[in-house]
Amino acid sequence: MQLKSGHLYEFGLFVLDTSRHLLMRDGIPVPLTPKTYDLLLVLVENSGRMLPKDELMKALWKDSFVEESNLTQQISSVRKALGESAGEDRFIVTVPGKGYRFAPAVKDVAAKEPAVDVPAVKETVTEEPAVLEVTDPGGASKGALIPTIVGIVALLVAGLSYFAYRSQLDATPRSLAILPFQSLKQDADSEFLGFSLADAVITKLGAVRSLSVRPSSAVERYRRQTVDFRKAAAELHVDTLLTGNFLRDGGDLRITSQLIDVKTQNILWKGAFDLKYDRILTVQDNVAREIVKGLQLSLSPREVESLKPERAIDPLAYEYYLRGVDLYARNEFALAIEMLKKSAQIDPSYSLTWAHLGRSLTANASFELGGREDYREAQSAYEKALLLQPAPIEARVYMANLFTDTGQVERGVPLLREAVKTNPNHAELHWELGYAYRYAGMLSESAKECERARQLDPGVKIGSSALNAYLYLGQYDRFLGSLPKDSESALIQFYRAFGEYHKKNLEEAARRFDEVFEVRPTLLQARVGKALSYGIRQQPQRGIELLHETEAKMASRGVGDSEAMYKVAQAYAALGDKSAALRVLRSSIEGGFFSYPYFLTDPLLDGLRTEEEFKRVLTVARQRYEAFKNRFF
Repeated sequence: MQLKSGHLYEFGLFVLDTSRHLLMRDGIPVPLTPKTYDLLLVLVENSGRMLPKDELMKALWKDSFVEESNLTQQISSVRKALGESAGEDRFIVTVPGKGYRFAPAVKDVAAKEPAVDVPAVKETVTEEPAVLEVTDPGGASKGALIPTIVGIVALLVAGLSYFAYRSQLDATPRSLAILPFQSLKQDADSEFLGFSLADAVITKLGAVRSLSVRPSSAVERYRRQTVDFRKAAAELHVDTLLTGNFLRDGGDLRITSQLIDVKTQNILWKGAFDLKYDRILTVQDNVAREIVKGLQLSLSPREVESLKPERAIDPLAYEYYLRGVDLYARNEFALAIEMLKKSAQIDPSYSLTWAHLGRSLTANASFELGGREDYREAQSAYEKALLLQPAPIEARVYMANLFTDTGQVERGVPLLREAVKTNPNHAELHWELGYAYRYAGMLSESAKECERARQLDPGVKIGSSALNAYLYLGQYDRFLGSLPKDSESALIQFYRAFGEYHKKNLEEAARRFDEVFEVRPTLLQARVGKALSYGIRQQPQRGIELLHETEAKMASRGVGDSEAMYKVAQAYAALGDKSAALRVLRSSIEGGFFSYPYFLTDPLLDGLRTEEEFKRVLTVARQRYEAFKNRFF
């Protein structure tokens, strides 16, 4: 690639990059009109010297006559860009009746950067919708509607190219949320497209390091509703949104979308796509390639590879895949498994089908007591996903989660650490690493990783997981504060009750435990909460009977989530059944939850501490904890 020379002028928090015609503050581009940029450059290059007004006007409007008011207006624009209020002179000092002087000390750093033709950063960047009708003279089989989505994903990724180029310059990645696409008409059979289309774009952008893209789980709540863009951006803690609509009409699909800079309310890109369901099988790759080429997206070789259009997939298989993704987001794990298995049967060569099948099986195994068979199938699915396509983050994240849940945390940690090296801004990777550390008793390290995940994305795993390291460290208020206040998730409601239980707010805890059990009695945590509620209401035997029933189901189905099993042990201990508590505690530790520092301080285990068996199982936990610590830290 040809190089061109340029300068980096540094002053305060700002850098003026002449090779790209960019002003950046803390690594974030500041919008400037071309004329405002030119004036700032003249001022910076003459820092410390008073520039007469006529000299500035000649420099900016060579061979043209303009009023002095034009210069005054541009000076005001520069001040605004630098964050300087009227009357201040931190940057530009006005010399009354004569001219202006640029006050800060400027450091000139020569720079060589790739010569990439990109549009200048303007105050508003807007393109008219590009209406695209795609045809395939050879035709296609009936039912080819879903490969449409693959093509649309590629088109939307291309439409993000200008934004991605700007973002790659940032020291801190730009944050982007892709909201579920809204259907323009009532069509229950097509509703799955809205969320699954957004998920497809999110997945596609997962390997781009210059973007911090909110996961599908964070945007799921915006499906099928009118969205206030500013409110959604504030809730998701992002500075950029991709929104869109879709209309399915017989054999036609129309997609409209726009990329919004939330801070300026400018539309960075917008497009409209009209596609024929049965004429899309061979064109999506060509269209995506031409758009990426036309917009000259500048990416690393690895990112270029990751953004290559997907190969064609059987249309019916892809439909089942998208339906499965949508059902998983609704916590309909059994139905998601059914859809994804159908997809894999029709076309077994699509890596993401196997990755999402593994995730659905893992969730069903843990939350719905699916057990050992689901875990076995899940691991097989992940292995197939990685065999087909080794690079996708999704398969690595999900498989590491499975290893943690099934007592193999030592296998999961290397997978996650390797992925974090190449994807340091991927929030879910940091969260899963914190989850793994929690199992191994590295509680401070666990909290640190989860905090990093929430810094990158405050909504990561917000409705499906909790920052339990705070709970295990005895930081109960901090734990409760980390839970989403408006979540309707049964799991999160359990944890809110569990936190109150630890704070001895027993009536509040019992009320919440009862509500969770009423809503979702098959959830393992809900059963534990209900047992604790029985204890609070002076009915410990009923709680113990419910725990016995739950334990029997876990044993018969081979449920391997050893942290969840530990909660059963806690409940047994709290209800006074010491022998059962010690039995399940040993199973939990042997199953892979060996959080030794937590065991030393957990108040729910206080009734067991004088038991010899407790001392023996604690020794087992300590040995594995120390081995893990010596290996990884």
